[in-house]
Amino acid sequence: MGMLDGKVALVTGAGRGIGRDIALAMAAHGAKVVVNDLGTALDGSGTDSGPAAEVVREIGAAGGEAIANTDSVSDWDSAQNMVDTAIRHFGQLDVVVNNAGIVRDRIFHKMSVEEWKAVVDVHLNGSFYVSRAAAPHFKARNGGRYVFMTSASALVGNFGQANYAAAKLGAVALAKSVALDMARYGVTANAVCPFAWSRLIGSIPADTPQEQARVEKIKTMETAKIAPMIVYLGSEAAGDVTGQIFAVRANELFLISQNRPLRSVQRSEGWTPEAIAEHAIPAMRSGFYALDRSADVFSWDPV
Repeated sequence: MGMLDGKVALVTGAGRGIGRDIALAMAAHGAKVVVNDLGTALDGSGTDSGPAAEVVREIGAAGGEAIANTDSVSDWDSAQNMVDTAIRHFGQLDVVVNNAGIVRDRIFHKMSVEEWKAVVDVHLNGSFYVSRAAAPHFKARNGGRYVFMTSASALVGNFGQANYAAAKLGAVALAKSVALDMARYGVTANAVCPFAWSRLIGSIPADTPQEQARVEKIKTMETAKIAPMIVYLGSEAAGDVTGQIFAVRANELFLISQNRPLRSVQRSEGWTPEAIAEHAIPAMRSGFYALDRSADVFSWDPV
């Protein structure tokens, strides 16, 4: 018996990398899978039905059931069709994994409007479109599982990824909102931050010895290590786990903190800008965060 026996899962961006491994793992644990992948390049250009079809073939060869879908997550009607495909072909939908992604990295003051919109459309709008399309079905069935993929670039920070980081932090807020709004229907929503070598990570510039060392460290983290957490979150065993942020880094699992007050100061007569400068900021400064990047926070070798 698999943890996902009798379940139907839709995995976006499942033709390669992390998404592919998630789709294969879900099928191995008993789920019927809609393998969505537009087959684009890293920047979202072009299309290719081959990657999704190949994953479907692999699942079938292993004795599982899957169907390919090449709709774009960044289009509302296409997202509806993804969900309709699952229901038409398999009769239901139980798990949505919002994994599809592109990157268009650029230092902030040089980032174009098109580069901003393209990334936000896929990562944030796409996550909303697909999740919203599944919501009436989940509500009617009194159950469902959403998994939203986030990134250390959003949770901690990174250079040249304002579009990607903003969209991925937005996905965390979206997951929390969905968890709150859908809890009454037995629906869960969680976010997962993967650390693994993939096509998206492979686009990171490595011009200095420090950056090259960082990339080599990331290369040791396999995409397949991410899948078990996603399978678990899609299962009945995770029915009471919702609104959380997890990270997976090789054999390490993390529960990530959420925004809560760190320090407070009070002044009975109210605050002036001068009083803030003289009293409030010095009192709170010890709680300030440095301009860290993910490598500064996760500084040890993956285990």
